[in-house]
Amino acid sequence: MSNTDKIFGLHAVESVLARNPQNVIQLFLLKNRKDKALTNIEDLAKRAGIKCQSMDRKKMDDRVHGNHQGVIAEVKIADALLNESQLLELAENKENLFLLVLDGVTDPHNLGACIRTADAAGVDAIVVPKDRSASMNATVRKVACGAAENVPLVKVTNLARFLKQLKDEYVWIVGTAGEAENHIYQTKFPKKLALVMGAEGAGMRRLTRDNCDELIKIPMNGSVSSLNVSVATGVCLFEYVRQQSLMAE
Repeated sequence: MSNTDKIFGLHAVESVLARNPQNVIQLFLLKNRKDKALTNIEDLAKRAGIKCQSMDRKKMDDRVHGNHQGVIAEVKIADALLNESQLLELAENKENLFLLVLDGVTDPHNLGACIRTADAAGVDAIVVPKDRSASMNATVRKVACGAAENVPLVKVTNLARFLKQLKDEYVWIVGTAGEAENHIYQTKFPKKLALVMGAEGAGMRRLTRDNCDELIKIPMNGSVSSLNVSVATGVCLFEYVRQQSLMAE
């Protein structure tokens, strides 16, 4: 799917200019602002043959909802997409499969942060329920910093049923829950893994939990009882990366 959208914020716009400048249609910079960050974006645009247009702050504020930091890009969006059947085919044929399942993450900042972390960890795809997830909007893209174009986001109609189908392809389903007996550093992750993270506050739904092969938790040694879902996702994803790196040595 390809359409147009607005990306704003220094890091998000710099990322798309550096990685996919051909997707940038228009670039707007805050009038009379001159600093290193904005100059770097302007230089990237010039090298890509993209004209920069000056705009006053009020017009920029009216154009987007959020902190644009003096830069807005209108871009052609070409997200990395897979559907359910394509992902199941990938699960059948790929020896090493690394999936992130987000069960009801509705905050766009958390979804964007999870996508960015998943990209950094080498996740093959992110699975979300069709009706219980934040939509892929400008805020998600800003926080994801270009990762939405690299990591497929697969929306499934029935998450519990889809987890059962993944099991049929020998994908081990590991869910995170504070009441789990084992923690992530006591768990040996297999090559084909789907890591399930629950919603902010509520955690995983019962049917999702029932379809997990194993439940794990992150050991908490301080006064807080839980982590933000995007932070917890990063901890768990990179423990898988660490274990796979050791196996490859």
